[in-house]
Amino acid sequence: MPIAAVALLIAAAFGHATWNYLAKGARNDAAFTLAFVFASTVIYLPVVVIAWAVDPPHLGWQGLVFIGVSAGIHVAYYVLLTRGYRTGDLSVVYPLARGTGPSLAVIGAILIYSERPSPLALGGTLLVVAGIIVVSWAPRLRQDNAVAVSVGFALATGAVIAAYTLWDKKGVGYTSPVIYAYGIDVVRIVIFAPLVLTAAKGRQALAYAWREERRAVLGIGLLEPGAYMMVLAALTLAPVSYVAPAREMSILIGAAMGAHLLGEQDGPRRLAGAGAIVAGVFALALG
Repeated sequence: MPIAAVALLIAAAFGHATWNYLAKGARNDAAFTLAFVFASTVIYLPVVVIAWAVDPPHLGWQGLVFIGVSAGIHVAYYVLLTRGYRTGDLSVVYPLARGTGPSLAVIGAILIYSERPSPLALGGTLLVVAGIIVVSWAPRLRQDNAVAVSVGFALATGAVIAAYTLWDKKGVGYTSPVIYAYGIDVVRIVIFAPLVLTAAKGRQALAYAWREERRAVLGIGLLEPGAYMMVLAALTLAPVSYVAPAREMSILIGAAMGAHLLGEQDGPRRLAGAGAIVAGVFALALG
């Protein structure tokens, strides 16, 4: 995998894990989502203007369809992820969701794009899967319904991650990663704004998000699109079967945040599993 793609994915990993840490501590309702997506469009507007001036997009109806469908998939991703956070720990839900996604994406890349990862890369993917099992396994899984539910949401989130990764691999070919990601945010506002503004207490919830959770709103607004723009840029440089697992270096960061910053239990085991995932990522990078 090109060193430029690896560098982009390392930077994206830190940004992605950090915004998930911020999301874990927020209410994560539709009003909160609308607030941070709107913040994203304001923060990145100057960047988009520059990108548009340097390389004017020629999307056509196909490009617009790719952006619209991707936005819908990303809405499903965030809904499932935040439902998982409401019932489970960051150091379980985040690694499981982020690790399941690339494993499925590699299979999809082989079937859809006819990619052929090297044996070392496939071995790295197996390490990622093994790390996922170690991170997500818990003796209380069968006794604690909340844990089982959070794992279910995490697995569903992983499936959605695979779907948008495979979809966006082709979609980003229609324009630059900056404009593509920004278009996704614009469509998300179109989806969430009517839901929030017409709800009985939607405006109050929006005001609460800005007043009480402003740090998370602005932090996620800055980090979420920026991290994904870097992932999209990496997809233009390397195959999906390499990028999808490699971006999950964020898993180790997320597990460490959950264990040390949020005081979640079973930290050593979860960090060990996350370490196996990162080792698999390095195998993918070398492969």
